Amino acid sequence: MKAEFGRLLLSWYAIHARSMPWRGKTDAYAIWVSEIMLQQTQVNTVIPYYNNWMQKFPTVQALAAADEHEVLNAWEGLGYYSRARNMLKAARQVCDKYQGVFPSSSEELRRLPGIGRYTAAAISSIAFGANEAVLDGNVKRVLARVYEFSEEVNTPEGEKKLWLLAAELLPRGEASAYNQAVMDLGATICTPKSPDCANCPVNSICLSYKHLCQGEFPVMHEKPPVPHIDVVAAIFRQNGKVLIARRPSKGLLGGLWEFPGGKLEEGESHAEALTREIREELGVEAAAVEKFGVYRHAYTHFRVTLQAWFAEIEGGQPTALEASELRWVKIEALGDYPMGKIDRSISNDLQK
Repeated sequence: MKAEFGRLLLSWYAIHARSMPWRGKTDAYAIWVSEIMLQQTQVNTVIPYYNNWMQKFPTVQALAAADEHEVLNAWEGLGYYSRARNMLKAARQVCDKYQGVFPSSSEELRRLPGIGRYTAAAISSIAFGANEAVLDGNVKRVLARVYEFSEEVNTPEGEKKLWLLAAELLPRGEASAYNQAVMDLGATICTPKSPDCANCPVNSICLSYKHLCQGEFPVMHEKPPVPHIDVVAAIFRQNGKVLIARRPSKGLLGGLWEFPGGKLEEGESHAEALTREIREELGVEAAAVEKFGVYRHAYTHFRVTLQAWFAEIEGGQPTALEASELRWVKIEALGDYPMGKIDRSISNDLQK
């Protein structure tokens, strides 16, 4: 059954492989860029970002020579910004330590910032033909359904067993096509909801299809409720400019620019929180003047509702006590500064 799985999958892939700009390449840099972008992100979203990125940074040397501001600008909108910062660090390491040539082994690739077990296996198998199996969300779902894998796939123990199964299934010498095939199958046919089992190339050996229980797999460990956070941001205006702050490089949205502010504490109004946050962040007294808008965004582990307010500084000069940098920027130039989705929405609304 295990040999048959690979044979059926490869025959299907030879005809139905998705067309993507990084497909058919053995350039480790191009494959690395695509794999990092595809983490937590749909293919259709990634393609224009990938094409733009490869125009701006066509080689690992070009990326290594860029500064963080350029890199974050090119990444803006993809989210999970630590990926972009790690790419810059990794590119510089490849140039410094490996003379601009990506290492071919998954073990060495995993020493680079931002490259974990899955990404290392994908690069080494697709770019270098290494016999390395991959395991991402799509592959987990396919294997869980085909083999009626009863353990929770999003637990360490479940993942460990699935990695072993993925390695057993890998047809040696055909890892590149096989890995891309099983990922394509999960993305296009063995989808989370309403899988197209009638057109699945492995339905003849799929146990959950045979037993009509596809909806029961994969088994997932229940996640806790997603917390909600209320946030306030201040828009300070001065001679046609607004004040923005650059977040420290480490942490959520690191290196991006934002309108200063922060979380509400228990019992605070938005106006009270704004005054306190600006005192803590900028070292000046400030007052909320007029509500500008309400913005919402869902991150991986929490949801945010942000109120943006026009505000006034009541004496003194703002100082970057918590931000890495402050800058007064013309409203029409805000697009030159990489921002997260909420702050970009505020920026766009200010320019209307």
